[in-house]
Amino acid sequence: MNATILALAGYIGWTLLLLLALATYRSVMAISGQHKGLRFQADGFDVPELGYRLTRAQANCVESFSFIGGLMLMAMALDVTAITDPLALWLLAARVGQSIVHIVSISNAAIQLRFLLFLVQFLICAYWTIMLIMRFI
Repeated sequence: MNATILALAGYIGWTLLLLLALATYRSVMAISGQHKGLRFQADGFDVPELGYRLTRAQANCVESFSFIGGLMLMAMALDVTAITDPLALWLLAARVGQSIVHIVSISNAAIQLRFLLFLVQFLICAYWTIMLIMRFI
């Protein structure tokens, strides 16, 4: 198994773990009566701060999958994971780190760290995009 496959599986697993945590959180809120009814707003604004941050962290993973997962899948489909392998696990670490920071804090320092971790992912994906385009020009 190469690093790209491992990172993609890790990304999907992390997204599923966040979804399970969110479902558990919402279930506890509903069962305990802390939230009326079984309907929750998709943006997380109808639950306490931790629930909101967990909702956003999970949604952010899903939102980013189109370019992160897409590039890794493209590299695998085109059999050019040599482009993505060197940075794939770094990207996964930045993704997981961003989610964790998102969940645990909303301080200015945490927001800046979250942006830095997003920027790492963005720059890796931009680099991969350029390398993939150059590979097939």
